[in-house]
Amino acid sequence: MSFYALTENLIHDTLHNSLAAFRPELTVVATIVALLLVRMLDRRRRIDAFYVMVAGSALALAFTAPWHYLQGQPAMGPIFTGMLVFDTFSVYMRALLLFFVLLFATFTRTTGVPDPDDATEFYVLVLGATLGMCLMVSAQHMLIVFLGIEMASVPSYALAGILRSRRTSSEAALKFAVFGAGTAGVMLYGISLLVGVLGSAHLPTMAVQLANVLGGDAGPQRLMVLALGGLMVMVGLAFKLSAVPFHFWAPDVFEGATAEVAAFLSIASKTAALALLVRLTLGLGYVDPSLSLTAQPPASVGNALCGVPGDARGPSAGARNATEGVPYRLTPPDGHAVLTPVAARREPRVLVTAALPALDTARKFIAGLVALLAAVTCTFGNLAAYGQTNIKRLLAYSTIAHAGYMMMPVAAAVTLAGSDRTAALAAVAGLAFYAGIYLFMNLGAFAFAAFLRDAIGSEQIADYAGLVRRSPGMAVLFAIVLFSLVGLPPLAGFAAKFTIFASLFHADQPALLALLVIGALNTVVSLFYYLRIVKVMMLEPEPAQRPAPQIPLWSPTGVYALVITSPLLVLGIWWDGLFHWASAATRSLLF
Repeated sequence: MSFYALTENLIHDTLHNSLAAFRPELTVVATIVALLLVRMLDRRRRIDAFYVMVAGSALALAFTAPWHYLQGQPAMGPIFTGMLVFDTFSVYMRALLLFFVLLFATFTRTTGVPDPDDATEFYVLVLGATLGMCLMVSAQHMLIVFLGIEMASVPSYALAGILRSRRTSSEAALKFAVFGAGTAGVMLYGISLLVGVLGSAHLPTMAVQLANVLGGDAGPQRLMVLALGGLMVMVGLAFKLSAVPFHFWAPDVFEGATAEVAAFLSIASKTAALALLVRLTLGLGYVDPSLSLTAQPPASVGNALCGVPGDARGPSAGARNATEGVPYRLTPPDGHAVLTPVAARREPRVLVTAALPALDTARKFIAGLVALLAAVTCTFGNLAAYGQTNIKRLLAYSTIAHAGYMMMPVAAAVTLAGSDRTAALAAVAGLAFYAGIYLFMNLGAFAFAAFLRDAIGSEQIADYAGLVRRSPGMAVLFAIVLFSLVGLPPLAGFAAKFTIFASLFHADQPALLALLVIGALNTVVSLFYYLRIVKVMMLEPEPAQRPAPQIPLWSPTGVYALVITSPLLVLGIWWDGLFHWASAATRSLLF
């Protein structure tokens, strides 16, 4: 293919396919620009930053259109030459993120944080982080993986220290930034190791190259480098998920930051990191058995995929093999990905039927690592939360525990990807469903923490004593949120945990059944510290020196509490609609 034809194809793909799929992210960028331009206007003519934020987020959500793509309309495939992928999974996760941003903006307006002078900077940072998270959920290239993580992380560091006058807030931001930079460096080095050994940074190509390495005569040095690179990449993901042992930043950052920022970090950041975890684990552990291409020896399959001449010893060796630098093009007949040469000199066809079994070793390694992190994370989070007296520190450890729960179906999906694709997709659907419920549960918990902070000037659980006597509606709603976090029926939290535990049970693997037992036991443990908050609100008398706060339900605070709590009651009984969307979101995975 000539350079002119290549350029024409690139321009056509960008203008007619990629930009249309990228409209939500472009709308977020436009909203950021609009917020900065509004700030430049004279104070008397300036538009409130909140309305710009809400309008831009709503427009981005409308462009995402989950009601369109998750109801049968097929999403497109790779965009921007394979750097990103536009599929139903990215549509669902982007919709969750943008819907959360809408609720989050209303939440900050209700609590008054940030103040009007800092609102523009605050919302710009929130949208900047959201833009990075949207890239994370759509990433199909290791460059975009790292770029998305950093775009999401750097604004989060500034958000943690948004209260510049508070020493604890500044310390939280500094600690968050230092540890975040360290883990980002480790992850980048791990990416360089994987890309260097496999000869590509494109995830589907890396998977075939990995099958090539594992199915051939790979030396122990290359296997060790691959394992080390995978562990280093997992360090970056574990930090974003606050998974043990990379959780150490979360309690201090959550306590030092405002409850509003803590809600953003615990929901948006976790959702994006989990989506990226699914992308990487399934992307590197699965190759479609129907994949075929023109090449001569099976050992050069990966080299043909990445367009790099080489033999089975590595992508840089044997420059004169069967491919001889012939360019390849991806064509999808009958819905299957097929690579065909643009101008090949020989036509023997090689079916990549050996790639999937060859990846068994990689899948076992990935599934074992994720399962171990999930078990340790949920156990530690629940045990550490028990002794906390500050509501934000308690919710920080609760967030850690829920990250462990949500990693469990990822281990099941990776384990089942090689044997039962339908069951693997059901496991990912359970995770997507849990993420949707988790949005309301955790946003509700941090919202009540912020409302009570404003009412009594304290974030200590002991100061909630007697709340039911003067604010019975708020006490009952807060209890509903806490019981849903436990996973008690008939609330939505029960449906969420049921779906992920069901995916572990249906996998029928000893390791995953053990993980199911650990998750069930941790659910029982979590009941104690959530009930302790309910006990303080409902049973303990009011402090003698200070009456309990009075927060009427028919106030902006009370109405928001009703709005954010109602889905936990509705989705606990009628959860078929959201679960249908979550199941539809997975239909484009493992294609």
